[in-house]
Amino acid sequence: MVEISDADFEAMVGEIYDSLPDDMIGPLENVAILIEDQPAGARPRLYGLYSGHPLTGRGVYGFGELPDRITLYKNNLAEHSRDRDELRARVRVTLVHEIGHYFGLDDARLQELGWA
Repeated sequence: MVEISDADFEAMVGEIYDSLPDDMIGPLENVAILIEDQPAGARPRLYGLYSGHPLTGRGVYGFGELPDRITLYKNNLAEHSRDRDELRARVRVTLVHEIGHYFGLDDARLQELGWA
């Protein structure tokens, strides 16, 4: 398990996000990236969760819509990482995986692409 402060984790997520290719993050519109701890009893244990309307399923979308959300679960990511390098890699894969859901990719396709 990696011990990391909330501020350091948030900075890590920001650095990882900023390092993603422009063609991946450029099209993101109205998406909030959140960092939370998943409650202890919640099942299944998740590293991240996309909540919203994928691009492939959107009709009219715009004014007044709440942002889609990508939630990264700090406690689960840190618990399953041996060191900060592994945590960084796990956060990157999780972030890309959840961005993939925004674009309408399902878990099977994300697995094929190596982002599951």
